[in-house]
Amino acid sequence: MPFYSDELIEEIRSGNDIVDVISEYVKLTKRGSSYLGLCPFHNEKTPSFAVSGSKQLYHCFGCGAGGNVVTFLMEYENYSFLEALEALAGRIGITLPKQEMSGQARAEADWRTRILEINKAAARYFYAQLRMEQGKRAMDYLKGRQLSRETMQKFGLGYANKYSDDLYRYLRQQGYGDEILKEAGLVTLDERRGGYDKFWNRVIFPIMDVNHRVIGFGGRVMGEGEPKYLNSPETRVFDKSRNLYGLHLAKSSRKPQILLCEGYMDVIALHQAGFDNAVASLGTAFTPGHANLLKRYVREVYLTFDSDGAGIRAALRAIPILKEAGLTARVIDMKPYKDPDEFIKALGTEAYQQRIDEAQNSFLFEVSVLEQQFDLHDPEGKTSFFNEIAKKLLEFEEELERNNYIEAVASKYQVGFENLRKLVGRMAAQGMTPRPALKSGVQEKKKKENGMDKSQKLLLTWLIEDPGLFEVIRPFIEPKDFVGEPYEKTAKLLFAQYEEGAVNPAKIVSMFPDEEQQREVASLFHTRIGEIETKQEREKALKETIVRMKQNSINYRSTHLKQEGDDGAERLLEDKRKLQEIQKLHISIN
Repeated sequence: MPFYSDELIEEIRSGNDIVDVISEYVKLTKRGSSYLGLCPFHNEKTPSFAVSGSKQLYHCFGCGAGGNVVTFLMEYENYSFLEALEALAGRIGITLPKQEMSGQARAEADWRTRILEINKAAARYFYAQLRMEQGKRAMDYLKGRQLSRETMQKFGLGYANKYSDDLYRYLRQQGYGDEILKEAGLVTLDERRGGYDKFWNRVIFPIMDVNHRVIGFGGRVMGEGEPKYLNSPETRVFDKSRNLYGLHLAKSSRKPQILLCEGYMDVIALHQAGFDNAVASLGTAFTPGHANLLKRYVREVYLTFDSDGAGIRAALRAIPILKEAGLTARVIDMKPYKDPDEFIKALGTEAYQQRIDEAQNSFLFEVSVLEQQFDLHDPEGKTSFFNEIAKKLLEFEEELERNNYIEAVASKYQVGFENLRKLVGRMAAQGMTPRPALKSGVQEKKKKENGMDKSQKLLLTWLIEDPGLFEVIRPFIEPKDFVGEPYEKTAKLLFAQYEEGAVNPAKIVSMFPDEEQQREVASLFHTRIGEIETKQEREKALKETIVRMKQNSINYRSTHLKQEGDDGAERLLEDKRKLQEIQKLHISIN
């Protein structure tokens, strides 16, 4: 993997203003010295995503996401560090130096990049196999599904040979070892059988991320065999809950909504019919991660799931997830056909477009499904039905929106608007409001922050916002008084920057190796405290913070005297003297 100097990394980072870059993804509004927007990493209706031009950092006070401009691209685009760096370099016209890799360096190259290389090689191999004599059966199957050669090429469809070690032997010939092939999820290693393919005798559907990189595969068995459909296992590049089949094409559609399907063939059939906004989940249930992914591109999602019981249940599970993400959901009626592929083959594209135009409001769809559970010809059943509807109507917090839905339900089921409204009111009075769903992307159990962590974060935040405080606290606080990681390391870097004449928190974030550490470090520079308005209040808060930190430092080092060296006890006595001095002093700030 190429190695770039800290100087070059910093040149690229500092050359990309974080406000400009994030504004390309998130609508930001100026608020004081920062910019605020809706967090792209979790679902929220009130902005808590802050971007600071002075700090060159972002931080979400809702879910904790944070970092610098490199971290943002890594998290938003699912890039590796190098991929984010390359994208930012290209943005400001910097050409990264090409570095030849030795055989040893190649063997030690970034696993993620290597897996993408392997996937690309496998996709080309499968593609070629489909168009050879051995792929005739698979080709006949696809032609039987009325797919054109252009469509097969557009989706890179292929074939895994009937021999169970065909791909394995090919990739070994390309120089890839067993360990990386297993990590890529393409082969299984067995002491008795050796290496053999995950996919064989299957039509292959390459799965691409939004950047058109092959990250995994789906395969449909030819003839008898189980499972009928098989997907790649999750790998370092393939996360089923954060990718959707066909999105690399659908994201460029000019249509205002996404069509969400259940399977690969539905997506392909819809694209071939001109509906280039179709996607599907990857053999898993629809997740909040999928909803957040779609939210980047559209505000409306039309569910075109199978019309059988399983499809209806899948739609009922997806609707609240889409709503929680702030997306409008509608449901397309496929009846009397099972899925979009069958529907279009039977009735054509115009009829399908009409079904899109007539797609049902998701709440009214849920009500129509609920209706099937009650006998509306029986007074008791009808009453129970309206009680359940009244409970559901409590999902709408806004009175105007709730009244609109009460009116729609009352009209459809021929019940008085006022009667239904009063029933909803009685349900609310009885405390029957549905339990609100947890915000997707926000951890249900956040690590509880203790008071000392808050004090250390608070001081770091104050120091970068007002570097003049370094001179105020220097007689009393040193980096060693920040206890635990990443506090102590961050403080050392920050104090060193001050000595060199330039406090640069965004550069400090880049000095930590992985994304999770970068997120944690970024959070150290975004700590809030209750309203502190006057100079006297600031001085009092600063003194209290210094006293707490000094006392904590003394307590910690008293229990770790062996690590303090020969003169540790003497330094502790000196610090205790300083603590007594601080407690008597009035700390003054400008």
